This record gives sequence, structure tokens and C-alpha cells, in this order.
Amino acid sequence: MIQKKMAIEILKPIDIRPKAGEYKIKPELENAIEVAMLFNQPLLLTGEPGTGKTLLAYYVAKQLHEATINAVAGECQFSPTPLKFNTKTSSIARDLFYTYDAVGHFQNANIAKEETRIIKKTENFIELQAFGKAIAMANPKAEYVSNFIWKNNPTPQSSVVLVDEIDKAPRDFTNDILSEIERYEFFIKEKNYQVRLNDNADTKNPQRILVIMTSNSEKNLPDAFLRRCVFFHIEFPKKEDGFLLEILKGQLTIPETAVSDNNLKMVHDLFYDLRKAAIRKKPATAELVAFVKMLEIKGVLEKEDLNVKQWYLDNLALVAKTKEDIDAIRRKLTV
Repeated sequence: MIQKKMAIEILKPIDIRPKAGEYKIKPELENAIEVAMLFNQPLLLTGEPGTGKTLLAYYVAKQLHEATINAVAGECQFSPTPLKFNTKTSSIARDLFYTYDAVGHFQNANIAKEETRIIKKTENFIELQAFGKAIAMANPKAEYVSNFIWKNNPTPQSSVVLVDEIDKAPRDFTNDILSEIERYEFFIKEKNYQVRLNDNADTKNPQRILVIMTSNSEKNLPDAFLRRCVFFHIEFPKKEDGFLLEILKGQLTIPETAVSDNNLKMVHDLFYDLRKAAIRKKPATAELVAFVKMLEIKGVLEKEDLNVKQWYLDNLALVAKTKEDIDAIRRKLTV
């Protein structure tokens, strides 16, 4: 039997994630962000995976940075990228602020004793994490180097903190961070040291910290925690609104033509039918953006005879994420 050689095309790798700079935002979500900043409360975002919850933090950080880039001393100035905390099933409240490498400290002490070297101090094994960094950056002090790993930057800076997939954490996690989130402070017990946004109640720090938390609603969050958040649910765009189509256009680099616009609309319209066909995990914005970027790289979006159904069939690996969904979507496409 003669085996046919595989004709795999080696393409230059691209980032299939949607571009934060082209994030499309609805007025009601803008209002939620403004309210969160007004009341100094975290913004809690829910919505099915792939609807842009995580990407929003990058978009907001960029927008706030551009709005404050010319700030003078005494005014808030935002960093252009968010400080991200990836929540895990094993996360505890302290992890959001700092980590202490006790094992590394112990090993260093033993090795140093054996080799008669100087033992590193405790502060060399304490590293700030997203929320802890944000607080320290907003109120920088030279004394930090004596309490944790710190690159001394005397210029205060505001930040967006992204706590991604907070519903992954144990239930105690959200309850244990309530006070720290409200007061913007945390305590490092290994050094008996407190880090605060405001040194005293009479003097308000002009720097700001916007906390954006995302949840896939895998489990319910405590009521006490929810009361302290501004809540917003990102709905998947309706087909007739054309909002998703605008998102797709913003992600492309090719110039708009009548042919590419028509092809893009066919891809967009059929995608909604595929979402209805899916059984377990409906494909969302992230999957569609990846599919459209692939079509762009292949150079087919500008072809007048584009067979959209066939391209979906040939690339179900991008759209469907389970065997059941692949079978269901394939049946829909071959009807």
C-alpha cells in the first residue's frame, strides 16, 4: 500500500487571543466600571468562558493608563497592564498579597551553615503577589527592601488588579480577603509588618486600585462577599445586534472589502447556529475570533467562493471542545 505524504503547512505562529486594544465594550459595562471606581469596590464579572472577562482587565488598564499618562505629582497614574492573580483550588487569602518560600529559606539556611556562608534573611524569601504589589506600588517606601523582595521605585503608581476565576478558590478564600480588600492593606506575619495604601485616615492616597474579579460561576460565592462587589454579567451578544460582528472586524488586519465583509457575515451568522447545536460547551467569542484569524492567515476571507460550512467542518478542533460537541456540530453542518 502506498502511503500519501502529509502536506502540513508550517505557518508562522500567531496569538489567537483577541486583542485588548480592540475590545468592544457596551455602555452598561462602562457604567459598572465607573461605579466600581467611585465606591472603591471590586468589579465582579461573570459570563460563559470565552466572552472576554479576563481581556476586559487588560483593556481597562490600557484605557486608564492613557487617560492618566500626563498626570503630575499628586495625581493618580495607572500602569498600562494589570497585575494578574491566577486563582487555584489550593489558593489561600495570603496568596493574593504575598508568598513566603519557607522551603527555600530552610534549604538556604542548611546549605549556608554547611558551607559557612551568610544565611539569607527572611525578606529574601517573601515575594509580593498581585494585590500586594498594587498596594506597595501605590505607596512605595524605601523600608520595603527590609521586609520583602522589592525593586525600589519611588514613583507611586495606580494599578488594575485582575483576580481571574475566583470561583476556583476554596470558600474561605473570599471570606478571608474581605477586610484587606475594603481597607487596601495586608499584614506580613513573617516580618510583623503592615503594608497600607493610606498611612493614616487623615491623608488619602491619590493613587487608585481597581480590582476586577472574574467567575465562571462554577460555584456560588458567599453573600457577604457579593455585597462588597459591583456585579456585572457579560451576556453573549445577540445575533441581531451585530455586536459580535463588530468585534470580529476589530480583530482583523486585512482591509475591509465588500467580499471580506460578506464572508465575515456568513461566518458570523453560521456560528450562532453552531452554538445552538453544541451540547456541553457552547463555542464563544474566543473560539470565533481564533477561527476568523485562521481564515485571515490562510488568505481565504477575500475569496468570493468561500465555502464557510466546509471551513468549519475542516476546523472543528478550533470551535468545539468536547467529542459530543464535535459530533453535534458536524451533524448540523452536514444537514
